Amino acid sequence: MIERAAFGRTGHTSSRIIFGAAALGNVSQADADRALASIAEAGVNHIDTAASYGDSELRLGPWLEAHRREVFLATKTGEREAGPAYDEIRRSLERLRVDQVDLIQLHNLVDEAEWQTALGPGGALEAAVRARDEGLVRFIGVTGHGVTVAAQHRRSLERFDFDSVLLPFSYTMMRNPVYAADFEALAALCAERNVAMQTIKAITRAPWGEQTPTANTWYDPLRDQDDIDLAVHWVLGRPGVFLNTVGDITILPLVLDAAARFETRPSEAAMDQLLAQQAMEPLFV
Repeated sequence: MIERAAFGRTGHTSSRIIFGAAALGNVSQADADRALASIAEAGVNHIDTAASYGDSELRLGPWLEAHRREVFLATKTGEREAGPAYDEIRRSLERLRVDQVDLIQLHNLVDEAEWQTALGPGGALEAAVRARDEGLVRFIGVTGHGVTVAAQHRRSLERFDFDSVLLPFSYTMMRNPVYAADFEALAALCAERNVAMQTIKAITRAPWGEQTPTANTWYDPLRDQDDIDLAVHWVLGRPGVFLNTVGDITILPLVLDAAARFETRPSEAAMDQLLAQQAMEPLFV
């Protein structure tokens, strides 16, 4: 069974594996329903989507009509100004067929100009707070990609008391000493404030580069069960973090299987061997 833990200060005990519903962005309703049945069977009780994830919110809607109370539900807005962000939040509720989401997140808030807009007067943060005040959302988070995101999240937490953060975390990423230092500083602040930490890109093998993508992910993923076990177990071996699953429903079962069998974190030697055998590269440099 997949381990569960308190999701920050929200009061929810979430599975440490969070279903990354980007995987539903361009699949049929039948395939989406099968994927959702599989995560429920695995014990996953937390779903993360976004307004920009294709048809993901639409695919979740029919399932949520029957299972809304069983999951912690998160979505995201990529808008930077208050009016468009508020409209997008309302649209997400309609697409999801719910009256409220548990968590609204300011999506990929890394670019400095966008950060200043979103967190400034008339910015998207005001829309999130308004939605919270109106009962449309319960909590507010922030997400991001890239090597500067951990430092930027710390700045965001100094500007506003966000309930959660989301950012890359993998053995490969943490070999970058600057990123590792920024991540540890962010983790310490999150622990101090009881802010939930969600992590992404756990099973990245390398960027696609010039290769034609062969999976529904924007990176070349690990595909072998033993390799995925190592990558997933390494992330879950760090207490207090959550792992958001892969954006491809055909690889999803391998991640769920790995998580269900997690016991201990792999050694550095085992991870170095995986790195060499799979010629792994960081997604962000």
